[in-house]
Amino acid sequence: MIKSLYSTSPFITVSGGTPQNTYIGHSNGPGVGNMRYNPNGNNIEVFDGSSWIMMYSNTASVDLSGEAVSLLEWARKKRNEELELARLAETNPTIKDLMDQIKQKQEQLSIVQTLIKEEVKV
Repeated sequence: MIKSLYSTSPFITVSGGTPQNTYIGHSNGPGVGNMRYNPNGNNIEVFDGSSWIMMYSNTASVDLSGEAVSLLEWARKKRNEELELARLAETNPTIKDLMDQIKQKQEQLSIVQTLIKEEVKV
């Protein structure tokens, strides 16, 4: 039976809990292929559609695809850049003004994009 679950991905977290709410997969209930940690026996189990089956092995590895990791790293980088700009905008009027201009241009771009899409439909 699996007693440990490891991941080399910085984006997957597995933690303990009760069998009813610690799912890897659909968190709204068991679906075929969902996994859960069962603290009653300290086991990893997989749902086969009708019952929970204990996985037999000492450890298992779970990782995201390279593309998923790349996308998440990109999103993290963009988020950090935006947070840094927002922090700078709080104390620097020039940065704040430029950020306001960017927001205004993004809104204008969105309007033009919508108009173009509507024009193509006609």
